[in-house]
Amino acid sequence: MARNILITGSSHGIGAGCAVAFARDEGANIGICGNKCPEGAEEVARQCEAYGVKTKIYLGNVGDHDFCKATMEDFIATFGKIDVLVNNAGGALQIPGGPKGEFKDMPMEYWDSQIALNLNSAAYLSRYAVADMIEKKTEGRIVNISSIHGQVTWVHRRMLPYSAGKAGLNMFTKALGVEVAKYGIRVNCVAPGLIFTKVIARYSKADLEAFSHKIPVGRGGSVEEIVPTVQFLADIEKTRFIVGQVICVDGGQSADGTIESMNFPLYQG
Repeated sequence: MARNILITGSSHGIGAGCAVAFARDEGANIGICGNKCPEGAEEVARQCEAYGVKTKIYLGNVGDHDFCKATMEDFIATFGKIDVLVNNAGGALQIPGGPKGEFKDMPMEYWDSQIALNLNSAAYLSRYAVADMIEKKTEGRIVNISSIHGQVTWVHRRMLPYSAGKAGLNMFTKALGVEVAKYGIRVNCVAPGLIFTKVIARYSKADLEAFSHKIPVGRGGSVEEIVPTVQFLADIEKTRFIVGQVICVDGGQSADGTIESMNFPLYQG
């Protein structure tokens, strides 16, 4: 029987790549959850449906609890249960406020919005996913998408709330993973480094080249290099003994320890 998989932030980028891969490789039914790109969500749905699977699109702010609750309830009502939740939604801009983008000048509303997007959204959706998995005795899988900046900060990018949110997501992965392991549910996390998506395409070619040369493998990564790890962590058989782990897929960035010196400007807008 086909598994039912809900993926947030799946109208483009890593989330979209995961959605199409799950539909193609295992015939999974896909919940596509996005916010600012309805056209992208519709295109991902078309690509998934080409493999004969069912899809449903959810558009809204995953940082809002009520939206997450309603989305999960509708997904379960539509597909019968949830087998896999991929908490992929996230993102950051430079801190608004002062000319230097420092924490002391930051509007606290920005902090709230970043924590809601990068941490709370995963908690909101996981809360209802776990309840359904336990009730229906589903050996469910939750895969969180964090960032290497949940482990190593990057002050030049002036993205303190993002780093804090992703660090929280890492620990949420560990804590929830331990709690629900007894039910056969596995919670793990992927922490990507620089991945070339349409957001990264906003940077100048010179900035991308200068930054990429500082990565140990000599380049940034692709969506296709993140997706297999997500699929692995969503696999029932392969992850029976893997609980609460954060796996970096970053070309060696976090292992090299030179992220702090990479003065790479973050796109603002």
